Amino acid sequence: MKNIGIIILAAGKGSRMNIDQPKVLTQLNGKSLIENLLKTVDKTEYSNSVSIVVGYKGENVINRLGDKYNFVWQKEQLGTGHAVQQCEYSLKDKNDSHLILYGDMPFISLNTIQEITKMHQEKESVLTMVTLKLSDFKGVHCIYSHFGRIVRNDNDEISKIVEFKDANKEEKKITELNPAIYCIKDEWLWKNLNKIKSNNNQKEYYLTDLVNLAHEQNIKINSFVINNEFELMGVNTKEDLELAQKIYKEKS
Repeated sequence: MKNIGIIILAAGKGSRMNIDQPKVLTQLNGKSLIENLLKTVDKTEYSNSVSIVVGYKGENVINRLGDKYNFVWQKEQLGTGHAVQQCEYSLKDKNDSHLILYGDMPFISLNTIQEITKMHQEKESVLTMVTLKLSDFKGVHCIYSHFGRIVRNDNDEISKIVEFKDANKEEKKITELNPAIYCIKDEWLWKNLNKIKSNNNQKEYYLTDLVNLAHEQNIKINSFVINNEFELMGVNTKEDLELAQKIYKEKS
């Protein structure tokens, strides 16, 4: 089996942070969000195959991180599926699979990266994903209340992901969530990305739809469950940043 590459999505603007720069350059404990993530990624065996998708003021991200990584441009921000699609030209046939991470998630652990990639290889998966299991949405857990819900069938297999805005009353009670971290076999990924539709409120192409496509094709979706309440948080607002700074201090 060929190696696994890592794709980090880092094209977004910090609109909800009320800043005029790429969101991933927001400072956390003296480093940008993406540098906090890369500190962990660089410890993995896949550190020599990291591609970063940049978009809004992407030259600022490139200048900040230097020439160690492969940078891919997403000229229009049309969603996560569209962002990964931009990587096909430069990454096709280079790896067997790719792990997809997000530049605004600074707390992902080395163990999680190792576990999902290990599971993906050992089970020879087409699609392996991380899920987050919480007890409830009270207190600080409310930062995850808008995440997509994981729906499992009677065999405890993932059958679909329901986005929060599309979820009914019962589905909103589901506490197993989708942080949208996937390890996907390249051959299947490049073949199916163009099947994603933008028929949603934002008119964007979402990676989440790949899970539903895999289920429709009777492909087994393997999952690695995390219970850590903060590891998969994304920093999207100033309130998120305050919480992240508090978590960082407690971890130190």
